[in-house]
Amino acid sequence: MMTLHPKVIDLTLDRVWRLLDALGNPQNDLPPVIHIAGTNGKGSTQAMIRAGLEARGDVVHAYTSPHLARFHERIRLAGTLITEDHLTEVLDRCYAANGDAPITYFEITTCAAFLAMAETPADWTLLEVGLGGRLDATNVLDRPALTIITPVDLDHQSFLGDTIEQIAGEKAGIIKRGVPCVVAPQHEAARDVIEARAERLGAPLLFHGQHWHVTQEHGRLVFQDETGLLDLPMPNLPGPHQVMNAGTALMALRHLGADEAACEAAVTRAFWPARMQRISHGPLAELAGQAELWLDGGHNPAAGEALARTMAAMPPRPTHLVCGMLKTKDIRGYLRPLASVSQSLTAVSIPGEAATLDAAETAQFATEVGMTAETATDVRDAIARITSHSPSARILVCGSLYLAGHVLRETG
Repeated sequence: MMTLHPKVIDLTLDRVWRLLDALGNPQNDLPPVIHIAGTNGKGSTQAMIRAGLEARGDVVHAYTSPHLARFHERIRLAGTLITEDHLTEVLDRCYAANGDAPITYFEITTCAAFLAMAETPADWTLLEVGLGGRLDATNVLDRPALTIITPVDLDHQSFLGDTIEQIAGEKAGIIKRGVPCVVAPQHEAARDVIEARAERLGAPLLFHGQHWHVTQEHGRLVFQDETGLLDLPMPNLPGPHQVMNAGTALMALRHLGADEAACEAAVTRAFWPARMQRISHGPLAELAGQAELWLDGGHNPAAGEALARTMAAMPPRPTHLVCGMLKTKDIRGYLRPLASVSQSLTAVSIPGEAATLDAAETAQFATEVGMTAETATDVRDAIARITSHSPSARILVCGSLYLAGHVLRETG
């Protein structure tokens, strides 16, 4: 499949429409769809919505990308990851229907996901945008049940544009005529773009700060919308930014008629790997010994700021970063907020990734933003170096979902 198109990313919908038509347009047979776009928080928000819906007994499909350890993570059918046999079967059907025509890896695998989901009974389909929104392979639905736009920020500028306004325009491409859209907190520029598109399409908006509010009060999460107030436990997903992700998920659930029990389950039962995930078992955890080992896959400036706030709120402990990043990212923008909450950074190259930034270059960027930095041959070497001089440290492996996937595969 990787040989069918010379580019990994080529944003257009023509190839997707052609293959879906050859497959009988399975996107038209999906259970009601909740379509989620945004720069940060899509996965966590989706995980919370799924936890809430499943808590009330609903059966839920979920599609997300990229995967971390195994491709199967992208396609969850009726609550369970797709099996190897089922995945092979739908991919074979897509490959046969496509023939030798050009199509990208993400496009053909998205069509395979639609095929599997359309043929498996469920109550809901949670659909996460891969890149952007307007021309993303998931954006082929005439009328989803609900759309959601999580916070929009700078990322993937080479594909989506250099300004918040341009990127917001791509994300807002999932808004459909007459379909309600839940909107998380936004930069004013992004908000204006989203509002303008919704007005053109007559799509009702459920804006944070206008139609719903969420705060942390006395160790509790307090959510309020036009139907009333919820006093809930704090999200089990760590980090202050998860309060807003929870608010977005709760607004979606309330719009779908979820009761308070389902809303509480959304914030207490969600699991989303590589978002400040504690690694407590496996060979890397054993190597860390008494040190805390954490993993996060955030990779843009907004993610760096959220990660810095998360670590600043944790109990004091010497904190050392193990970081590997891709060449395409804003390295300084990501690292700058982390300089104030870490004692050092050990840079690594990401194994098996052609676009990895060389460890020495990552270390140089870290030095430029005021960090003490060195390099290591891999994550194991980095952990061993850190624990040799700080055995009770907090070690955070960060900088890329691809590096996070490598760590999770080692964890088993």
